Amino acid sequence: MRSFWVGLWRVADPKISLASFAAMFLGACAAARDGALSWGWLALTVLGIFCIEVAKNASGEIIDFDSGTDQAVALEDRSPFSGGKRVLIDRLLTRRQTIAISAVSYLLGIVVGLIIVLYREPRIFWLGVAGVGLALFYPMPPLKLSYRGLGELAVGLSYGPLITAGAYLVQRGTVTLDVILLSAVLGLLIAAFLWVNEFPDYRADLAAGRRNLVVRLGRPKAARVFVAIMAGAAAGLTLLPLAGLPVAVWLGSLFLIPGAIAGRILLQDPDVTSKVVPAQAMTLLSFVLYALGSGVGMALGR
Repeated sequence: MRSFWVGLWRVADPKISLASFAAMFLGACAAARDGALSWGWLALTVLGIFCIEVAKNASGEIIDFDSGTDQAVALEDRSPFSGGKRVLIDRLLTRRQTIAISAVSYLLGIVVGLIIVLYREPRIFWLGVAGVGLALFYPMPPLKLSYRGLGELAVGLSYGPLITAGAYLVQRGTVTLDVILLSAVLGLLIAAFLWVNEFPDYRADLAAGRRNLVVRLGRPKAARVFVAIMAGAAAGLTLLPLAGLPVAVWLGSLFLIPGAIAGRILLQDPDVTSKVVPAQAMTLLSFVLYALGSGVGMALGR
């Protein structure tokens, strides 16, 4: 039983779940600017999205194991942020247990979503369908988005506008352009986190036929694109007040410090995993700082 709980903890992977928590925090802060928060419905929103995330992670473990991607990750390319959860390789969970975790988590997430639809906000249904669809087909056939160079776009949309707008919609019953613009920057930063996490897995993904964008571009060119993504996020944040958002959202510019550090590391050593790991940590910190800074700025600004 101990190995089961350790495996479940790995599949839940709290550090990766920071992406969805950041998006929900941003949506909640935007909603707080426009009225009082309903904490009970916010808690249900967090629970539902977390369940879907666990389900996606578990189903991804099955697909990546079957494709050979996880087995192909060399010892020197293992990282705390990439290479899969390795619950099957390390025999923490059986295949049957992993499938059961995915199925139960999807079921719980969908049930929570339907409760919100029926008793709080019917229009959340379509956002929920989109979210579950992207989570389900991120690793799974027939779409296999993460294997076909569409995973980065799916992650940017899901962890940016989709989750943020959903959290706001549950609270306010509508979605505003402010929320979409604010969350688009977050989506870029979380896509950048996925992007940097693909560097250590480059050789394994290439061998297993996982044709994500880093594999397609090669690591040196992908490092330059990473810097461009960060620059795009910085430009987007700079322009937000011109769209009517409070200037206080510029508190999110704190992300530039770890983002610049991550970019410098990748440009210098894109092929050495031990040197890329700090860039992964800095990229995670960048989206967290953006969500915290811009979220607080949004809540306090008028």
